[in-house]
Amino acid sequence: MVRVLETFDVDRTAQTPTQIGRRAGLPSSTAHRLIAELVDNGILDRDEGGQVRLGMHLWELAQRGSRALRLRQAALPFMERVQSRLREHTQLAVLEQGETLFLERLSHPDAVSNIARVAGRLPLHASSAGLVLLAFADEELRRRVLSGPLPAVSPETVTDPEALRAILARVRREGVVVAHGYVEPVSTAVAVPVRERGRVVAALSAVLPRDAPTAGAADELRRASAGITRALEEPPA
Repeated sequence: MVRVLETFDVDRTAQTPTQIGRRAGLPSSTAHRLIAELVDNGILDRDEGGQVRLGMHLWELAQRGSRALRLRQAALPFMERVQSRLREHTQLAVLEQGETLFLERLSHPDAVSNIARVAGRLPLHASSAGLVLLAFADEELRRRVLSGPLPAVSPETVTDPEALRAILARVRREGVVVAHGYVEPVSTAVAVPVRERGRVVAALSAVLPRDAPTAGAADELRRASAGITRALEEPPA
């Protein structure tokens, strides 16, 4: 069933049962049976044309006690403050199965191009948020990422392991990263860590035009990160 659900992504929101079976690597009969069970339980929805989508019941279940929901709720007021001042893109991301997973994004209509999406993923080495998460991850994960393939998302993505090690060391030392053109050549991203009881649990980032000043954005993000940390450490009401 997990393999069925994982065939959906932000660019593939509706599929036929045959497409799902092929992408999940399942026999057609198995795929159709699993899809029928998931539709019966509201995890998937089937439209009049026979295409299948993720169901509302799946969204409902995901909201119940989710760590991501709690983090997002704590972060949103501070993200809105950053966004009101920068008026570009403000994003919240976490480390999930060795990738950068974006939980929230606030964007101005006239903001610079940005391919990151809510519930979308990027490689850890290829974005400012990912570099923060990788810098403060455990040593085993850093070693695995740096020894594996490092695909370029844009011509300026850093893919040299030694250069990345130096960047990660600087992020741990300075608590901020500025990434020029790592995801798209037209943009620069700034990111800082978000902590809960001393442990980095997320990265807060802003995506700006390529030549925009970054010092002010870094200050705004640091203030917001401190506010999110306080909110996370408050006892439940």
